[in-house]
Amino acid sequence: MVLTKRIIPCLDVTEGRVVKGTQFVNLRDAGDAVELGAYYDEQGADELVFLDITASSDKRKILIDLVERTGEQVFIPFTVGGGLRTVEDIKGILRAGADKVSLNTAAVKNPQLISEASKIFGAQCIVTAIDAKRVYVDSRDIKGDNIIIEIEEGTYCWWEVYIHGGRTPTGEDAILWGLKATDLGSGEILLTSMDADGMKEGYDLELTRAFSERLSVPIIASGGAGNPEHIIEAFKKGKADAALAASIFHYDEYSIKYVKEECQKAGIPMRV
Repeated sequence: MVLTKRIIPCLDVTEGRVVKGTQFVNLRDAGDAVELGAYYDEQGADELVFLDITASSDKRKILIDLVERTGEQVFIPFTVGGGLRTVEDIKGILRAGADKVSLNTAAVKNPQLISEASKIFGAQCIVTAIDAKRVYVDSRDIKGDNIIIEIEEGTYCWWEVYIHGGRTPTGEDAILWGLKATDLGSGEILLTSMDADGMKEGYDLELTRAFSERLSVPIIASGGAGNPEHIIEAFKKGKADAALAASIFHYDEYSIKYVKEECQKAGIPMRV
């Protein structure tokens, strides 16, 4: 059986409004979260990701009422993240209508949260979100455990994990953290390139491919989609299982239907 690739609009939310920025800053309004969620469901999105992007940095819990209202309007799989710190937080979000939860900051600080949640709710409900930024090095031969990739001839880098919505560097290698998260019971990785985010110049294909080739769970490529060709590249060159995008959908640059048609023309299996 051929597994279809997924197109996933992302709703970054703060104070109930969807926002979009560039490299995690300069946010601008993109509309009402509930209305956009329902709209993308009607348009044929395969899933939705809903991230409360200031919940962790503001040290507050996610907006449960917003999740409930969105869940009432959305009938496709729906992932929610932001400010989830405990198993009880996760239970509340799933009860409010989400199908999956996305863990980022709390999982880095307390990796056992992944294993505890996975045992209770199942790995299919636990998505580990990783915000990764390139760190360039002179060669492969530096001391330490970091996985260094030659991204083009003579150019090397590894990717550092950031938390608190991209505000705080951790010093941790993103690929190694992805492997650990998978071992702990995460069923999927939402992988965002901080370098490419909002730039509309394409995904970090080297990052996406490095994860796809090393991890045994589905990889959602995120950060950088500017047109359907970028999404096609994420599937073909980045070997992603799903492509997440925000700006191109929020501001009506491309419809989900059109993106799926272009992917199909390129030979990528899609749910129509």
